[in-house]
Amino acid sequence: MDFYSFLIQLLNGLQYGLLLFLVASGLTLVFGIMGIINLAHGSFYMVGAYLAFSLAALTGNLLTAVLLGVTLSVLLGMLLEWLFYRHLYARDHLYQVLMTYGLILVFEELRSILWGDDVHGVAVPVFLSGSIPLTDNLSYPVYRLAISGICLLLAGGLYWLIRKTRLGMMIRAGAANREMAQALGINIEWLYTVVFALGLTLAAFAGMIAAPVSSVYPNMGGEVIIISFVVVVIGGIGSVWGALLAAILIGMSDTFGKVLLPEYAGMTTYLLMALVLLWRPEGLFRRT
Repeated sequence: MDFYSFLIQLLNGLQYGLLLFLVASGLTLVFGIMGIINLAHGSFYMVGAYLAFSLAALTGNLLTAVLLGVTLSVLLGMLLEWLFYRHLYARDHLYQVLMTYGLILVFEELRSILWGDDVHGVAVPVFLSGSIPLTDNLSYPVYRLAISGICLLLAGGLYWLIRKTRLGMMIRAGAANREMAQALGINIEWLYTVVFALGLTLAAFAGMIAAPVSSVYPNMGGEVIIISFVVVVIGGIGSVWGALLAAILIGMSDTFGKVLLPEYAGMTTYLLMALVLLWRPEGLFRRT
C-alpha cells in the first residue's frame, strides 16, 4: 500500500469513526444518564436519512433539508420521550428492551408505508461535489472531508455543552446521582426530555449527512445500532469522550481490516472490543 492509498483509507476510517461517534454519543447519553437500553436508537439514524431524502427532494437543497430535519428530530425526540420513554425509568431493563424493540418494528413499518422498500440516493450539494486530486488517478471527495469536519465541530460543541454550560452541569449531576440532583431542585423530567431529544437528534443528523455517501435503504438502522453499542461498551457507558475514542478506533480497525485482512474484516471490531474489555472491563473511560 503506497502513501496515498494509506492516506485515503486513513481519511475513510476517520470519517466512518466520526459518524459512528455522532450515533453512539447520543446512545451513551441516553444509556448513561437515563438508564434506558434504547434498541430503537438505530431507527433514529434511519429516520434522519429518510428525512434528508424527502426534504432534499422537496426543497432542492440538502443544507435546507438538514436544517428542517434537525428541527423535526428535536420535536420527535420530545414527543417520543413524553409518550413512551418516561414510563420506563423505574422499570426493569427487560421492559425497556421489549418496548424499544417494538418501536423498531413500528419505525420499519412506517418507513415501508411512507417510502417503500427501494434504495434511494441523495445528491451531494454542488459546492461540495468536487474531489481533491492526490495523484494522477487518485482523489478524495470533498464531501467526505466536510462530514469529518462537521463531526469534529459537533464533538467540540458537545464538549462545551457538557463541561462549560449550566445545562451540562445538570446533565453531569443527573448522571452522577439523579436522586440528589432532584433533591437540589433540578427538574429531572425536563432534563431527561432534553437529553433524549439531543441523543435522537445526534443520531438523526448522522443519518442525514451520511445519506449522500451510503444511500438510503431499508433496515439501515439495524446495522448501525449493533456497532454503536460496541462503541458504547468500549468507550465506557455514559462517557461521551470514551465514545469518541472508541468510534475512531473502530472506524480505523474496520477500514484497514477490510483492506489488509478482508477475510477477517467482520471480526476485527469485536476482537478489538474483547481486547479492551479484558484490559479494562469498565471501558476506556468512566461516566461523563
